[in-house]
Amino acid sequence: MSEESSLRSVHLERIGPKAYRVENHRGGIITIGDGEGIDFSPVELLLAALGGCNAVTIEALTKRAEPRRFDLTVTGHKVEDPDGGTRMKDLVVSVDIRFESDEAGKKMAERVPDALEKSHRTFCTVSRTIEQATPTKVVQVRVPQD
Repeated sequence: MSEESSLRSVHLERIGPKAYRVENHRGGIITIGDGEGIDFSPVELLLAALGGCNAVTIEALTKRAEPRRFDLTVTGHKVEDPDGGTRMKDLVVSVDIRFESDEAGKKMAERVPDALEKSHRTFCTVSRTIEQATPTKVVQVRVPQD
């Protein structure tokens, strides 16, 4: 995978106090905030990314039968470290996927445990990034004006 094809990005623009418009290169738009209003907070988006990545991956691995039910819940605890910083711990993705009782549904139901494991350990970029504690940087791109 080339550097250009591996790059993923979103752009955030401040639209008000503690409120931001987020856009991807395909034109998708969401708004985020600090958790005081109805907008998703950054932590909720992290949880959504973890659940969403696993959901689309599990669906791809069990695509030979349409699920009758497919819901995920993602939970975790926001904790404070001794240095005063906060982080999430004990993240859990709970998957409720059910198929019809026909032959195709039974085959897919049998594949679910393996699909969950493969999704989390191999194919879900978000899970793998969190598990590997990928270092991040915050850099200023413009020098403040006097």
